[in-house]
Amino acid sequence: MGKNKINVALIGLGRIGQMHAENLTNHQSFNLKYTFDISKKLAQKISRKFNSINIINPEKAFRDKNIDLVFIASSTFTHIKFIKEAAKHKKVIFCEKPLDLDINKVNTCLKVIKKYNPKIQLGFNRRYDPGHNSIKKELRKNKIGKLEKIIITSRDPAPPSLSYLKISGGIFKDMMIHDFDLLRFYLDEDEIESIFTTASNISDKRFNRIKDYELASCLLKSKKGVQCIITNSRHCSFGYDQRVELFGSKGMLISGNKNENETEIFTKNNTSQKQPLLNFFIDRYVDAYRLQLDELALYSRKKKSPKSSFEDGRRALIIADAALISLKQRKQIKIKF
Repeated sequence: MGKNKINVALIGLGRIGQMHAENLTNHQSFNLKYTFDISKKLAQKISRKFNSINIINPEKAFRDKNIDLVFIASSTFTHIKFIKEAAKHKKVIFCEKPLDLDINKVNTCLKVIKKYNPKIQLGFNRRYDPGHNSIKKELRKNKIGKLEKIIITSRDPAPPSLSYLKISGGIFKDMMIHDFDLLRFYLDEDEIESIFTTASNISDKRFNRIKDYELASCLLKSKKGVQCIITNSRHCSFGYDQRVELFGSKGMLISGNKNENETEIFTKNNTSQKQPLLNFFIDRYVDAYRLQLDELALYSRKKKSPKSSFEDGRRALIIADAALISLKQRKQIKIKF
């Protein structure tokens, strides 16, 4: 590809797909050549907005030898199909999380694509967040000694629509899967060994109707004994609550929330009153999405491995499955990869 721009075909133009379309268009390394969505009206609108070619069949992108990268942001159940096609046609692949809701489909896909040895980067954007990333660097520098405990708090401002929730795969595969991946990011070679899960619905009884949960917590343990605690909520009255704490034998590292700005107000009634938290994942992780694309450009042109791979996606899904089993059986579950 040399110094030329990387030609991209973007599949899927929903909320996340549109964000990726904008980021790809604004990035100096990419040329958004093709866009595709099953909604023809939406596809026409987005292709016009980003000056790309609207294709009515993604097969055109797979067969086009000038397309270097297939960017998959479509519905979860289509990911495996598109990955296999892109691998067969020797494209670099970016795929949003999760890989699929069914681990058997993921394992079968792995066997099929192995012979093509494709380049695949997965959309676990939190690995790229400057704050989340910097505490890993400090951990590696032995700033807090031996890692003993990881605590991840992840709370959405409000739940997605009920129609989305019905097909999302549930809180563990749709939401907490990011946190399962983040745990593994900090643990490095020390793999997750077991999980115990609890979940409930208190404020929003709609979740009962779709057999999902608004609140969930997991206690996981690594092979070296590191305790990992994840707490998730589908609602949070004060904004998008995203925090990571790494506790070690010599200290602690924290990657905290981001506010609308860093202003603090001190009055006779309040001290250190801060501005509201950022209220949307695209705003909170704007830097992470940009850095993710920087690495994708480098990965497309060279052999440098990405921070987030197909195997990372597979293992996060295995943990999510184990979380559900633990919840149903009300006991600690051993995890096998």
